[in-house]
Amino acid sequence: MRATDLDRCRSLPLFANMRPESFRDLTAGAHLQRFPAGTMLLLEGDSVDFLYVLMEGQVELHGTWNDQETVLAVLRPVSTFILAAVVLDADALMSARTLERSEILMIPGDAIRRAMVDDVQFALAVSRDLAGGFRTMVRAVKNQKLRSGVERLANYLVMLRASDAGVGADVILRHEKRVLASLLGMTPENLSRAFAALRKHGVSVNGSVVTIANAPALTALAKPDPLIDNHAPRDGDIVTAADAEIWSTKTSRAEIARRAVRQA
Repeated sequence: MRATDLDRCRSLPLFANMRPESFRDLTAGAHLQRFPAGTMLLLEGDSVDFLYVLMEGQVELHGTWNDQETVLAVLRPVSTFILAAVVLDADALMSARTLERSEILMIPGDAIRRAMVDDVQFALAVSRDLAGGFRTMVRAVKNQKLRSGVERLANYLVMLRASDAGVGADVILRHEKRVLASLLGMTPENLSRAFAALRKHGVSVNGSVVTIANAPALTALAKPDPLIDNHAPRDGDIVTAADAEIWSTKTSRAEIARRAVRQA
């Protein structure tokens, strides 16, 4: 790896507090690669030889069964993936492919496991990353099981609007509708029906642009819940899923404190 690439990697939260010698050993066999859109990086059931760190681009994680495929997550920078499998030296439970031109850091799995034993700060960072991923998964499962398709779509739109404070009435869908439908646990046809159902709540859609003419009405339908939804903006100090979880907890506790003061 080039010195400039090593500096970029060193600044990532997962590696920032490692001892210099531990980081040097960890990255000795690592490489930074650029992949075109549509590249299959990993197939479910494969042995996992590397930890992947998404530096630029987008990666889709998906699973298959009985000729069916579902999207589990769409990752944006900076994200690690397949970390749990690397820690356990286990086979992959999901496949990964790039959705656009992506830059990915690949670190040998055995180097990750050695570094976790030798460097306590790195082990803590790995635990933090896994904790962020676990809480994100719990939120997704609650969202799928406790809400209807229309409510899931409404909350997704509320999240898009909240995560970018600079937007007006229009928000841009981050994924093509086939991917979005799978992420929300519905078919493309049901996604179209859900958008149609949101018209009476002030929502209209034109391609990837969604206009929210009546944000209070959409929010009233969505009923966002801090124990399900995470509206953390991904900028500044909020880089990873763990950062977003900490932001969400602090924001929720602050709101509870403000309500208690108002009621006192």
